[in-house]
Amino acid sequence: MEYIKLKEYWLSEEKKIFEGWDFSYIAERKSEEPLPWNYDKMVHQYLSANSILLDMGTGGGEHLLTLKHPYNNTFATEAYQPNFELCKKTLTPLGIDVRQVFNDNYLPFKNDMFDVIINRQASFDMNEVYRLLKPNGLFITQQVGGLNNKELRGFLISDFNESRANEHNLKSNLGLIKSKGFTILKADECFPKQRFLDVGALVYYARIIEWEFPKFSVDSCFKQLCQLQSVVEKKGFVESKQHSKT
Repeated sequence: MEYIKLKEYWLSEEKKIFEGWDFSYIAERKSEEPLPWNYDKMVHQYLSANSILLDMGTGGGEHLLTLKHPYNNTFATEAYQPNFELCKKTLTPLGIDVRQVFNDNYLPFKNDMFDVIINRQASFDMNEVYRLLKPNGLFITQQVGGLNNKELRGFLISDFNESRANEHNLKSNLGLIKSKGFTILKADECFPKQRFLDVGALVYYARIIEWEFPKFSVDSCFKQLCQLQSVVEKKGFVESKQHSKT
């Protein structure tokens, strides 16, 4: 495919509308190694039907709904306005209480309200988590680490400052959590591989994960994308290392 046509295709991928936290559009065009833990299994292990549950940073609520927790005992927060509007259409009619948040250090709930708080890759303030949990309550989180896509990011965004990203690892996070009075029941960290089967899928992904690929655009990264296109043509994929922790 000529590079002019490739650029047109990549630009069209860059402009695709993304809603909630749903990557199904590129599900068949990327693959990733499974994690050594099962997040949903961990959540269900500690949930009972009577548990009052909070899902922090629910996105569009897609994952929350798969847990099938009683709606009247389910609460969710979301900061991003388009996702919050989506949640009002999809979650609120079911009886799930969805509240918009504007900063991590204040969530609009009373003290000691929740039995279980879950957080799948959203930012959080441990002081607020502690305030909201009932005595002996549980916080279950799965986070993206600072080394996620580091090599690929460095190739595409040459001036990215890695100093803060390198600090976002399991050891430092556990230290912070323990300092707030929590007892750690389980913790793990892994670095699974992720593959993009075409550069267009990578463009779509990088445009959405803007905090990992700041200033990314097809125009500014066109030379690098062309080089990655050559890799795909030779190997069938572009590979990146992820960083996940729970």
